[in-house]
Amino acid sequence: MNSPRLRFLKFLLPLCCLLLLLVTSARAEHEGKIQILLLGDSTTEGSIPRRLKPEGPHLESVIEQLLAAEGDLPACHVINSSLSGEYIKRLFDSGRYDRDAAKLPGVDYIFIRYGLNDRAKRENFTENFPKDFHAMLDRLRKDHPQAVLIPMTVIPFANEEVSKEINDLIFGVAKAEGLEVFDIYPRYAAELKQGFNMLNYRRYPVEKVPEKYQALVKPFISGGRVVVMANELDPILGHLPGWYSDRHPNLAGYNVIADETAKYLAPKLRARKPAQESKQ
Repeated sequence: MNSPRLRFLKFLLPLCCLLLLLVTSARAEHEGKIQILLLGDSTTEGSIPRRLKPEGPHLESVIEQLLAAEGDLPACHVINSSLSGEYIKRLFDSGRYDRDAAKLPGVDYIFIRYGLNDRAKRENFTENFPKDFHAMLDRLRKDHPQAVLIPMTVIPFANEEVSKEINDLIFGVAKAEGLEVFDIYPRYAAELKQGFNMLNYRRYPVEKVPEKYQALVKPFISGGRVVVMANELDPILGHLPGWYSDRHPNLAGYNVIADETAKYLAPKLRARKPAQESKQ
């Protein structure tokens, strides 16, 4: 007899199967891949390049492609969980860490690049930034106990003196924690010697553009500013005061970061592979 309970079970069983299929599919996307998490600010997120060229490829995809191009490395999946304007305290106070990073499954490596906004926005920076960094590392160890934590230096965004102040604090935290620092600063600085403005986009207030050029810049206006990925308007507007002042990376800048990240990580993945195979 088709009782109400039997009818309910007949309804529930397909629903459970569907939910199981959805969960399995979501997990299967990353199974068998090395999970790499990027935590950082706008110089990691790349919001403007994503807006100007949404199809990319962007930082996380380029890292994946460069590692795959080595030919002998395990498959990798890179998760870019970064946000413009963010500093360590805000990462936690805003709830973004709990929402976006705390529960990510199977994370193997975590690259951490903060300091620029911390210096600009965190009171008593030289004392609180190291404290915040230590607290973040403690939390990451708790939530991702299997992950290798990799503090990074900042890129040459500010002047050399400010960059050194930030990076010295990062090295100090890493030494106290027994961690290796991935020092991205020298490679990025070396690339800038080939052309100081080739790795940053141009973002300029539209009201500061002379009237005779307003029609020219109209296609490049976004959010009340002229936003250009690289140098196409430099011959005409490069003389304007502050035209090159925004030092955020363009796609070329992010490719420098991606290339150096892949070079840093590749030997670690090779060293990891025999250890994994011995466990099988």
